[in-house]
Amino acid sequence: MITQSITANPIFEFATDVRAGLTKAGQKELPSKYLYDEVGSALFEVISCLPEYGLTRADERLLSRHCREIVELLPAPVAVAELGSGSGKKTRWVLEALCRRQRTSYYPIEISHAALAMCERQLGDIDSVSILGFEREYLDGLLEVAAQRRPGQHLLVLFLGSTIGNFDRHAGLNFLREMRQTLLPGDSLLLGTDLEKPRTQLIAAYDDELGVTAAFNLNLLSRINRELDADFDLKQFQHLAQVNEEARSIEMHLLSRCRQVVNISTAELLVEFDEGETIWTESSHKYSAEDVFRLAQDSGFCCRAQWIDSEWPFAESLLVAE
Repeated sequence: MITQSITANPIFEFATDVRAGLTKAGQKELPSKYLYDEVGSALFEVISCLPEYGLTRADERLLSRHCREIVELLPAPVAVAELGSGSGKKTRWVLEALCRRQRTSYYPIEISHAALAMCERQLGDIDSVSILGFEREYLDGLLEVAAQRRPGQHLLVLFLGSTIGNFDRHAGLNFLREMRQTLLPGDSLLLGTDLEKPRTQLIAAYDDELGVTAAFNLNLLSRINRELDADFDLKQFQHLAQVNEEARSIEMHLLSRCRQVVNISTAELLVEFDEGETIWTESSHKYSAEDVFRLAQDSGFCCRAQWIDSEWPFAESLLVAE
């Protein structure tokens, strides 16, 4: 079952964010969360299968190999909340291991209705699991889950797939601090982080030969056309992936091929683009294994265990709220 947010008008919020991002002085930008409509979520599932993009497979390998060990380190009883569940495919390993010892409540938290529905279809056949999805922003959904916990019940929060990397380092630290304020001592966070790797490997992963990532990025403009009555000409924009050495990240941009003006009716906005000007749509920050220990300590957690994939540098870390 999916509970939907009724506290905000999603089209109004989308239009407000688009207007703010495209009128920002200097670098135009759009929030990466809007990449994940029904089409975007489906395209990302394809990206996760591409040979160049090893992150998702590394995530799944670690969870499949170490799920029992992870569960053994958790207190009982425990409920599971997942921030940005996507299809839920890789979450199956943790839930099945946990259900060998207890009945489990699982709360996927997503802003994408399509992703939540896919998650329920993917995981609904697991014995001893009850699923209640929240169509919310991450922390809003987590607050609702925490409010439902039974006396003596612990929470395990899953934040997989290196979604933390979509925040810059300062924002990521603040996000974990806010999450910690919602949790109780002894609650756990399983955090996925993509680790640093060579520049050529990063560019290939975010600008694949088949052009799936390009379609994923350009779909954001299609979504604005569909939902906000805009007239972006997708042929006049191109996907761009570039490494930011200073930030230790890779960025996705949409580059304007020519000087042009775009009308976004619902946002009551005319946007001018110079040739070569870009819209910054997403960043993925990379970490070292040691960074995770410092991040945990600075946000009110301790890192109890860490597992690193040998094929694609990626880490799963079990953090415990102090």
